[in-house]
Amino acid sequence: MKTYYYVHTGHRIGLDRFRRAVAIINSLKDVDITLLCSDFRIAQVAKDFGIKSSVGIDVVRNIPQIAKFGDKLIFDSEEANPIMLDDMRKYFSAFIRVSDYENDKKEENEFLISPYLSGDGICNAYAISDTFFDESEKTVKISYFFGDDDYEKDLEKNLSFIDGLSADLQLGFYYFLDYEESLKKRFPNYHEFEAYEEMIKKSEILLTASPQAVLESLACGGKPIYFQREDYCTNFNELFKNLNVPVVKNLDVNQLSQVLQTISKQNYVKPTQYGDKIANFIKETLAL
Repeated sequence: MKTYYYVHTGHRIGLDRFRRAVAIINSLKDVDITLLCSDFRIAQVAKDFGIKSSVGIDVVRNIPQIAKFGDKLIFDSEEANPIMLDDMRKYFSAFIRVSDYENDKKEENEFLISPYLSGDGICNAYAISDTFFDESEKTVKISYFFGDDDYEKDLEKNLSFIDGLSADLQLGFYYFLDYEESLKKRFPNYHEFEAYEEMIKKSEILLTASPQAVLESLACGGKPIYFQREDYCTNFNELFKNLNVPVVKNLDVNQLSQVLQTISKQNYVKPTQYGDKIANFIKETLAL
């Protein structure tokens, strides 16, 4: 009987779920767990994030080609419809689902990890890698991380959103090679994908559309500003409200300017370090 963690990744959805999976798997330390990714490219480099075993499976329906009946699964994806989810609960001897929805509910034969819900069989928590909880020296005034994905090149189309900020650019994982080179010419400084963690830690102000990057910036003492991409869900907005994170909608330059003018007075809330809580919940639930 084996334990798997499936995470939805790809050039149209980014790596937020993957970064969350890294935080959770690394918190489990020596537990034997295999990460299943819907993208082969990130599966190949997952070891650079401390993941010992990872497999690319292309689509969620390929999970049974790797996992066997009676195995255990942690599932972080919105790909599955209710029928497929019910089949998974029956196929696996233990099934944990990672949820971001405020109005979600725990179904029979499943367990949940959620920042909003609580109760029997639910771990009320959000995942941030422990490595981000050490406050670092802030040597970059402001940095800009659009996200790990930008298939439509929206960053380039909306550069007026950050006009005059002289922000450092953090490049994403799923950018096209020619696109990266074009973007580098538009920013005073840029950081390659491999420098992501270092950039998060040393940025005083982080402007980003990545919910996970917001949480990581908060953990290390940064001042994140979240801007809501049209192609991204709004699941995290209520959590960010509770953490006093400014949310800019519709790439509103005037709203961003107002936030930046008052950011020194923004009463950010330090996120809770839930690594041990999540690890203990998983170990008890899956009998690891």
